[in-house]
Amino acid sequence: MSPDRAVLERAIERGEEEGGSVEFKERLTESLHARDGRFESLAAQLRHRVLSGDGEATYVVGVTDDGGIAGIDPDDFSESMDVLSLLAEEAGAHIEEVETWGVDGVGADGNGETSGIVGVATVREGSVMEDDEHIVVGTAGHVDHGKSTLVGSLVTGEADDGEGGTRSFLDVQPHEVERGLSADLSYGVYGFDEDGPVRMDNPHRKDDRARVVEEGDRLVSFVDTVGHEPWLRTTIRGLVGQKLDYGLLTVAADDGPTKTTREHLGILLATDLPTIVAITKVDLVDEDRVREVEREVERLLREVDKTPLRVDRHGVDAAIEEINETVVPVLTTSAVTTTGLDELDELFEHLPKTAGADRRDEDFCMYVDRTYNVTGVGAVASGTVRSGTVEAGDDLLLGPMQDGSFREVEVRSIEMHYHRVDEAEAGRIVGIALKGVAEVDIERGMVLLPRDADPDPVREFEAEVMVLNHPTRIGNGYEPVVHLETVSEAAAFYPEGGQLLPGDTGRARVRFKFRPYHIEDGQKFVFREGSSKGVGTVTDVTPE
Repeated sequence: MSPDRAVLERAIERGEEEGGSVEFKERLTESLHARDGRFESLAAQLRHRVLSGDGEATYVVGVTDDGGIAGIDPDDFSESMDVLSLLAEEAGAHIEEVETWGVDGVGADGNGETSGIVGVATVREGSVMEDDEHIVVGTAGHVDHGKSTLVGSLVTGEADDGEGGTRSFLDVQPHEVERGLSADLSYGVYGFDEDGPVRMDNPHRKDDRARVVEEGDRLVSFVDTVGHEPWLRTTIRGLVGQKLDYGLLTVAADDGPTKTTREHLGILLATDLPTIVAITKVDLVDEDRVREVEREVERLLREVDKTPLRVDRHGVDAAIEEINETVVPVLTTSAVTTTGLDELDELFEHLPKTAGADRRDEDFCMYVDRTYNVTGVGAVASGTVRSGTVEAGDDLLLGPMQDGSFREVEVRSIEMHYHRVDEAEAGRIVGIALKGVAEVDIERGMVLLPRDADPDPVREFEAEVMVLNHPTRIGNGYEPVVHLETVSEAAAFYPEGGQLLPGDTGRARVRFKFRPYHIEDGQKFVFREGSSKGVGTVTDVTPE
């Protein structure tokens, strides 16, 4: 018996008891809504199980009343989870996790292949935090400009020892925050409740991060986007895995803006990301040097047509009100003396979520970020809804495939943080179970669109590009990797005029090397090859 299977066996062994937290169900159907009092009765039963388990209940689905493993059809199981989610919502709870297993010899077809499944759902008290109360901040800055130290002090509330002590909290492999928030991108998280900041005592401990998620009414996740050499790759993962709401660029007072600072600022602003500049390490220099660096940062921002807003002069409220793609708040900080940390706390507590907020009325679109297969559910495509809304039962198109075609699929179910939902809108991070396609046929970079979208696959497009860094020049046939939405693909560049030099902005024709993708006018992208880096905007697409 595998360890996973042991979860099921333990739940069955515990069994249904009067006053216990385990409940057996063979199947739950949507017809319960139409039966007088039945839905309310089951919701009350679920509430009783949750209270009996001190806030947690276990539902075993696909078993008989006495715990016998029956197994049910995958579609029936999916329907059961939808109903269980509605029951949980009615009872002030949510589905935290679902594990499923195939049932040998139950519901098998003539070939003896397993088609019946049984599952264990963990139901917890309380509703799932709305994504509107979770903002994601992408950090950037030159190496040794205090980015990780600043974030370490924010998430722990501890002053640095002057040797980067709080930075050590973040010198770990990327981790997952509980409930799927900031999965494998967030390297720091803290929150706020009615009494103020909720911080981590020991960020190395997963249960401490979980405590912050549980206690906070609002969460702030920091994503390490552009620190060391893999900065571009992690930037794109951050933009894709969870759309960033804000950028935080650090500039050390003892060093000032560098070439790397300019590159990182270009990346953040090229994606129209509202950005905050934190001048760090002000404890190491005198007041005159701080003012000098502030002026350098302001000049740098004006060079790229941005308006700096000094927080010490105009206040935090003005920064919250004015921050956008063109207005950039600037403040001074020190992780050692904690100068500026209260102002950052106030900013992050009140800044609104921006990702997807203005695209909810458009047609549905979601680029596939990850794919996986769930027993009893089938192929699942996850990502952030780019625009519009999607509902369970919707007919969609998936593609383009290698040959440029799109495949018709159906939305079997939608999950957000293990919580079954009927629909999801722009800005939401979701997993969509798809009917009509195998997981092996879904690839990162594909897109989900409405069935009537009539999309054209794009192999080649025109773009306005800016070269941030390159050792010589970019000529015809130059082949970097283009990162656009979830697409990461080698592409050949053909600049107008035959070449582009470092710092140049100009037009170029871009052609994907291996396959077409769904590309739209106005989309931002980043390209890199070795030490060469640049950004661009799609200006015209040419259908395959």
